[in-house]
Amino acid sequence: MNYIQQAYKGDLGFWKYIVIPFLFIGIVILNMVAIEVFDIDQNATIKKEIADKGENLVLFESMITFVVFLGMLLLWVKYIHRQTITSLTTSRKKIDWKRIWFAFFIWGGITAGFVFVGYFLEPESMKWNFQLNKFLGLFLIGIIMIPIQTSFEEYLFRGYLLQGIGAKFKSRMIPLIITSVIFGLLHIANPEVGKLGYVVMVYYIGTGLFLGIITLLDEGLELALGFHAANNLVGALLVTADWTAFQTNSIFKDVSEPDVYFDILIPVLVFYPLLLLLFAKKYSWSNWKEKIAGRIEKPNLETEEKTQELA
Repeated sequence: MNYIQQAYKGDLGFWKYIVIPFLFIGIVILNMVAIEVFDIDQNATIKKEIADKGENLVLFESMITFVVFLGMLLLWVKYIHRQTITSLTTSRKKIDWKRIWFAFFIWGGITAGFVFVGYFLEPESMKWNFQLNKFLGLFLIGIIMIPIQTSFEEYLFRGYLLQGIGAKFKSRMIPLIITSVIFGLLHIANPEVGKLGYVVMVYYIGTGLFLGIITLLDEGLELALGFHAANNLVGALLVTADWTAFQTNSIFKDVSEPDVYFDILIPVLVFYPLLLLLFAKKYSWSNWKEKIAGRIEKPNLETEEKTQELA
């Protein structure tokens, strides 16, 4: 059984796939509406919160919503869909933690490398921001809370909705496009959009497409989980800026003006394709067209179970 077909191991019922996404997306949309209606200056609001509470407490509080929703989602899948968390995560017999760590260290290493190279090449663009006590607090909060935040987003979009929409429409391409666009649009109220303009949506939607593609090609969520955790965690620990959603007690503070081409287009157009080739080589991916754009058929679960038992 492929990854999307894992949804058939539980109780489908398309209405069940609406509840958790509706609640989460509804909260995000209400927040966007409030920002527009009340003309809220997000950067000023974040700065005031940080001045009152400190960066670490603000980060912790911003993560609480994701802790709650990840718990809700996993419990919903287990008790309402009666689907195992393993089948929500992968088409393999068990979750492949080596894949998660491989993606984490590959992308984390690339991200860290670019931060340090940028600091040595253009030290005037990066301010040394390291304070041991504050950084230790950030590290502790970060390694616990940020992977929860990224895991919720991956389980919701590349897991739950990819499987649910794919099973409903018997398609791989339809859920890939829908989940990627929704994932990108939910970032439209981020401070980065106000700073860089709507061109930043190329990055958010492009990242959603990349994560969806590697999930489909690898028949599991592990690589996406590792990549997303590295992207957010390493970024939060190493570098912050006054115009980003994450303003942390990181090692460096970027005081330069952001470069649209370097910060947005190069990751999407250069690094993501290179990572695809690396993953494809390591995990021997084949039949790309079928895995990305093929049809989904309802599996014969009895036959599949017997095949697995014989294997």
